Amino acid sequence: MTPRPPAPLALRAGSRPRSVAALLLAVLLAALLPGPSRADGTAAYGSEGIGDPYFPLDGNGGIDVQHYDVHDSYLLPERWLSGWTRLTVRATDTLAGFQLDFLLPVQQVLVDGTPVDWSRPDAHELRITAAVDAGSTHEVLVRYAGRPDAVGWDGERNWLADSHEVVTMNQPHMAAWWFPADDHPQDKATMDVHVTAARGLDVIANGRRVSRSVHGRLATTHWRSVEPMAPYLAFFAAGHFEVRHGSDHGLPWLVAVSEQIPSATRRRSMRLMLRTPAIVHWLQGELGRYPFSSTGGLTTSLSPGFALENQTRPTYPVLGSAGVTTEVHELAHQWFGDSVAVQDWRDIWLNEGAATFMEARYAETHGRESAQAWLEGLYDDNPDGSAFWDLDVADPGPDHLFDWQVYQRGGMTLQALRHRIGDDAFWRLLRAWVHDRRGGNGSTEDFVALAGQVSGEDLTGFFQAWLRDPARPARTRANGLR
Repeated sequence: MTPRPPAPLALRAGSRPRSVAALLLAVLLAALLPGPSRADGTAAYGSEGIGDPYFPLDGNGGIDVQHYDVHDSYLLPERWLSGWTRLTVRATDTLAGFQLDFLLPVQQVLVDGTPVDWSRPDAHELRITAAVDAGSTHEVLVRYAGRPDAVGWDGERNWLADSHEVVTMNQPHMAAWWFPADDHPQDKATMDVHVTAARGLDVIANGRRVSRSVHGRLATTHWRSVEPMAPYLAFFAAGHFEVRHGSDHGLPWLVAVSEQIPSATRRRSMRLMLRTPAIVHWLQGELGRYPFSSTGGLTTSLSPGFALENQTRPTYPVLGSAGVTTEVHELAHQWFGDSVAVQDWRDIWLNEGAATFMEARYAETHGRESAQAWLEGLYDDNPDGSAFWDLDVADPGPDHLFDWQVYQRGGMTLQALRHRIGDDAFWRLLRAWVHDRRGGNGSTEDFVALAGQVSGEDLTGFFQAWLRDPARPARTRANGLR
């Protein structure tokens, strides 16, 4: 995600701060949820969360979603969404039932073609009563209908739409507003998305378009993502878009710009979107092979206040003079954040710090200041005692995931590391990280361990100083500043 300066705080759309007491209560409740079996050995429901300390109800215990087949219809003027999703679910435990994360009203649930009982323990959880054995695979179909813009959860109201356009973009939560999911980056799945809308509208989503069929006043567009994806990265946009597509160095690309944007601004936006293939090609030279089978981008006329790294096709607001920098950031996320996702949300600096560092690297290789000059400039601009150094960016808390320090200090940490261990070891580290964990997840502890392994150095103090200590790192060679 790229925030739009100068608003560094609380960039989740419609978010509200949560008290420490509320967070601790949520963690305690998650710890008390039933596990995969009771004391008497009988099967229980899978837990209502996957175990993330920041968001205890995100994801679900006891299941692993393999594939989503989403069939949604959306009426723009009424802002009404209806449809069904078929999930291919593998049970990882023997259970009497399991949960999915979903916010819209549910009409019916079937498991392997048979209607089953279901309930709503709270607004976020869909509890399905269906006995499953560990290792078994099942088809779960959920039918639903409602107004996503009328639905909120945990202070978030994430639906972005007007009477002309809709784009499902947000972080760390978005899926639950339009399809039932195991909504955490630890559970990635392949995805088919079918969206039915008015015949005159364009529908854009992740991956590659498979088909478009017209039936009366409506049309259904089918998009497919063949590489596993975290649910929050899935998106669709419906509206009137100018669309361009092609292939660059064998990689298919598609970009789109809303026709609701005034013509002069729209032309500028399209020029920016058309730079996507060249930026991806440059990133491949830095980081290794692009991790997906297509790329692109979409500029919306709506005002989300941020850009987002939707897998294969980032979504952007109308961008100004810093547009190329924002594109570099979101496209770098295809490696850092999409292909290699966070283990838990507290590891977000790995995503945002790496994408911010790649902005500085792009500037360095395109005739602007060096990344080291960028690092030292930020260091000098934030003296001892500045609030810039207060946050533990390796564990910022759920209300500070997208604070400016996470981005800037995360990027500074990587450039300081580069200066300390040298270019050869640094680039071997980044390339090993995105290659070895391709399609998976990684934590801060994993990255620190790999950095020590690749460099042959004890970097414990370095990472402590840059990420965790509430003070400006000393200006030393050991901290990458001399």
